[in-house]
Amino acid sequence: MKKILFVLLAVSPVMPLQVYHGQPWNKEMQSVPGKIECEFYDKGGEGVAYHDFDSINNGSGKLNPINGDPLNEFRMNEGVDISYTKSHAIDNNPYNKVEPALNQLYVGWTQPGEWINYTVMVKEEGKYRAGLMYTANGVGAIAIDIDGRPVTTNLKILSTHDDRDTVAWRQWHHWNRIDSLTSIPLKKGVHRLTLHIVEHGNMNFDWLEFKKE
Repeated sequence: MKKILFVLLAVSPVMPLQVYHGQPWNKEMQSVPGKIECEFYDKGGEGVAYHDFDSINNGSGKLNPINGDPLNEFRMNEGVDISYTKSHAIDNNPYNKVEPALNQLYVGWTQPGEWINYTVMVKEEGKYRAGLMYTANGVGAIAIDIDGRPVTTNLKILSTHDDRDTVAWRQWHHWNRIDSLTSIPLKKGVHRLTLHIVEHGNMNFDWLEFKKE
């Protein structure tokens, strides 16, 4: 029995410390290297796939009307708050540092203490440079776990607030990209990536990107 147990551990070195009951959003998991779309978090609901401080999706089905448009209703019955980039000087405004693609879903209304899980497939073992497409109305911080274990310290997210913009609500829509947020060693195989909102909140996340160094 000890010999069999040793073999199982050897072929499954990235198993989490406790059983995880979430499932990938799609059968074809998001993969590394590549972009992890933040709205495609795992299935499983509150306390499993994510933690959000309220059960209302403040974007889908609330800010964005229920009218049959999948962008307006995406995952509207879940607590993670989701919207999408819009035209008419909303997300394509002159205060962007980086222009976002339009009609792209993103996670928003973030608060410290919230977290989101993503089951991802790492195709090649190695060290990966992490990047982020985001907005931040104030300086914030995030952190990343892999398989339930912290792999980063708190990662500072610079504010995209711009005093020149006199439209108050648009301070949450000034997009920027960080190409080198941190470096993370990853083993080949299926992993659970947890994105933690640590400080300040008021951040929107389009995608995380992992490039092999």
